[in-house]
Amino acid sequence: MPRSDPTRGYSDGDSLVGEIVREEGHIYSLAATNDLLYTGSDNNYIRVWKNLNEFSGFKSNSGLVKAIVISREEKVFTGHQDGKIRVWKTSSKNPRVYTRAGSLPALKDVLKSSVKPSNYVEVRRRRTALWIKHSDAVSCLSLVEDQGLLYSASWDRTVKVWRIHDLKCIESIKAHDDAVNSVAAAESLVFTGSADGTVKVWKREIRGKRTAHSLVQTLLKQESAVTALVVSHVAVYSGSSDGAVNFWEMGEKKVLKHYGVFKKHRLAVLCLAAAGKLLFSGAADKKICVWRREGKVHTCVSVLTGHTGPVKCLAVVEPSGEEEDGGDERLVLYSGSLDKSVKVWRVPRH
Repeated sequence: MPRSDPTRGYSDGDSLVGEIVREEGHIYSLAATNDLLYTGSDNNYIRVWKNLNEFSGFKSNSGLVKAIVISREEKVFTGHQDGKIRVWKTSSKNPRVYTRAGSLPALKDVLKSSVKPSNYVEVRRRRTALWIKHSDAVSCLSLVEDQGLLYSASWDRTVKVWRIHDLKCIESIKAHDDAVNSVAAAESLVFTGSADGTVKVWKREIRGKRTAHSLVQTLLKQESAVTALVVSHVAVYSGSSDGAVNFWEMGEKKVLKHYGVFKKHRLAVLCLAAAGKLLFSGAADKKICVWRREGKVHTCVSVLTGHTGPVKCLAVVEPSGEEEDGGDERLVLYSGSLDKSVKVWRVPRH
């Protein structure tokens, strides 16, 4: 059974306010709304939590759950180790009941594409696959609901673009020379980070009824793998296997400019999250660093400790409703770890 402990406090500033532990699988992915938390693990389960209590759960037939995103229509998209993306929705009669609404690509699209030889591309030496299917693990998902698009990054070195309303793959981008570990979309730009040590920027353009992406900038070329990306309203951040975080801002002529690198982790940065002036980095050293930005300077204002395994995923939620504690409003940060736990933190937003 899961257990939670809402009483353990760490400090007057950043505090651990709750914990979920379920001895069934390592936590690989998180997604949070105002009142629900979704967790994905290597036992193929997606659990849904409300106020740290188990609210619902559903299981995919196969594939470690590496990524979760939630649409405004409350559809849940999950990316898996087996290369598939699955779509789930709640029952209109009972919000605790989730059913599978489909998978990407749909079986009918696979069958339709498979008869045409030109739909096959080389994915490895002497091995071909349909271009609409990922041929390796799906590592990350990013949703752009205003455009009705979902982006999936994969270890097969591609990023695929999906149309949400009919679940069709409309483009496959040969993005990198090695596994794509992260994708983050913002407005008309899409950012990808890879084990090949690069961060790339792609511009989305609508050409008639078609959506096309073109490479506009390579932000980073380094020896260390890029393991995480996040876009805030003012900057783009990447985390690397050497424990460093790089950041860029949009400069003149809409070109992103590198403004620095900062490092506190001893081991690989595995996940990033951002809210306002705060950046959160989780790493293989079992720690979470809280960075506060002033101008172009990032200062580590706190290190959150307590996980006994690598911190694999983060999600930050801004509380809704009235400010608490006499105006001391705090962000809620969720951290998932390979120690099989999710921890819940309250962090001052200023």
